[in-house]
Amino acid sequence: MHSVTALSRVGLGTNNFGRRLDLEGARAVVDAAIDAGVTHIDTADIYGGGESERLLGEILTGRRDTVVLATKFGMGQGGNGSPDYTRRAIDSSLARLRTDHVDLFYYHRPDGVTPIGETVAAMHELVEAGKVRQLGVSNVDATQLRDAAAAAPVSFVQNRYSLLERGVEAELLPLCSELGVGFVPYFPLASGLLTGKYRRGEPAPAGSRLEGQPVDDETFDRIEAFERFAAQSGHTLLDLAIGALASQPAVVSVIAGAMTPVQVRTNAAAGSWRLTPEELAAVP
Repeated sequence: MHSVTALSRVGLGTNNFGRRLDLEGARAVVDAAIDAGVTHIDTADIYGGGESERLLGEILTGRRDTVVLATKFGMGQGGNGSPDYTRRAIDSSLARLRTDHVDLFYYHRPDGVTPIGETVAAMHELVEAGKVRQLGVSNVDATQLRDAAAAAPVSFVQNRYSLLERGVEAELLPLCSELGVGFVPYFPLASGLLTGKYRRGEPAPAGSRLEGQPVDDETFDRIEAFERFAAQSGHTLLDLAIGALASQPAVVSVIAGAMTPVQVRTNAAAGSWRLTPEELAAVP
């Protein structure tokens, strides 16, 4: 059901746009991403209070069709999964993004009130109206995915997934394979823990996400085991963090955020490591 032809193996997450990155910084990151072959750009209406979408709308003017553009709705103050809110959300996002359609529209998180099938059915009306190409759901469990897929064609699921947080491997990834739904991990680098910049016994780098937050020894044991495993194949910890996820059969693209062009290029290159089934099974 999912369309993988235009989705790059590594996608660009833009939750920092309009918050930690201004227009100039965001443009540099997007330019570097496109130059590195990243065609999948992921945002949401709540990122930067709408500024992420607005900045992308400006940055992509004149080259909108060169990327697969994904956005999300339903979280944040007043956000929900009601059909009326769904219709208003897409119109607001399209205005900020300066486009007449998005390639992928996600329900960001079930609201716990509206049946997910009702939300997805309303989203499907947006496909029929030409405002959306394909549908996705995010932050769901296996039961919610089944209910969503029963209501309308769902092409993608985006959930948190990293080598340090593998809960989706039990039910959700196998179900995605069963249903023909593409899985898109977010936070694959576990707040930077899987980049190699955090070291046992050393303070977190100034300005990093985990500055001032202790990391326990058990976590460092796992990180160092990953690092040794990657080194045996001539790769870095970051290569493994992205490459191992991207090599899972159900995974179609791995969303990684970036603050600089260098980070974009490094993340994109990490996706080139295609682990064999045997290598995947041997990951610590």
